[in-house]
Amino acid sequence: MHHSRVTVESSAVEPPWQAQVVAAHGREFRVRTSSGDELRARLQRRGQHVVCGDQVRCRRDSQHDAVHIIEVLPRHGALYRSDARGRSELLAANLNLLVVVVAPVPAPDLFVVDRYLAAAASAGVEAALLANKSDLGLPDLLLQALREYQQLGYRCLHASRNDATSVLQVQQLVRDRMAMLVGQSGVGKSSLLRQLVPGSDAQVGELMRDESGRHTTTTTRCYQLPQGGALLDSPGVRDFAPAIERLDEHALGFVDIEQLATDCRFTDCRHLQEPGCAVRAALEHNRISARRYESYRRLRRLYNDLRARPGSGQ
Repeated sequence: MHHSRVTVESSAVEPPWQAQVVAAHGREFRVRTSSGDELRARLQRRGQHVVCGDQVRCRRDSQHDAVHIIEVLPRHGALYRSDARGRSELLAANLNLLVVVVAPVPAPDLFVVDRYLAAAASAGVEAALLANKSDLGLPDLLLQALREYQQLGYRCLHASRNDATSVLQVQQLVRDRMAMLVGQSGVGKSSLLRQLVPGSDAQVGELMRDESGRHTTTTTRCYQLPQGGALLDSPGVRDFAPAIERLDEHALGFVDIEQLATDCRFTDCRHLQEPGCAVRAALEHNRISARRYESYRRLRRLYNDLRARPGSGQ
């Protein structure tokens, strides 16, 4: 990835220093310094794309009492989604764990879960599932899905508000990680965050104000974990599509499809109608989840649709 370096020659500026972006809203940012201080910052120039989790180089302009982001350092573990036109949109950077949160209420959309897992696979980021509000009782469909995810190698945890043991397990999962919570609106990510990060309510209140002076709540925020590491909390969604050009074109980030695809007759098999398809053979013999296969088919259709749109993949 190309990173432009901007040099400002002025007696009113200090040497640049490194920081982490902990919140982003438009061209307004909050960055955390190595000493733990949080500062407001703005972009040095238009055209830069900065997201929560980015490591950046900043410079303070003492003459104008401002902090400017002058460079974005190389990223890893970058989570992308597709917008309605099929273009990639960067959501967060430098992750090494994606925690997909589900709950009995609202009814879990497992197709959204699968798409988050596909996005994590395309980013080279480990993924886990967290069944929140488990004290309400998990429906059989969700329990079956969690068993299937475990069989595929994903770690699956349960959590509830009054169960200290389950919260401790989640703390151990995210400890010393750069983890991000994602999921549908209403699954309880905010209450989970309050248990994992004491005082996070106050930090949210200090976050940012929009042009009308109101606090914004539709942005990803990064919190330091007391036991080490960081936790990114993202807004809830109704739907999600991974960035199409970052997906493996043969398996689309489905680990079960990828495992079977090596036995397909054709190397370019899309696992839909092709003869000699090992994936469809496994489906017929119940060696792959019918629900997961339907989820793959739906993402394949979306993949084909978005790739056909003008300007997709940009």
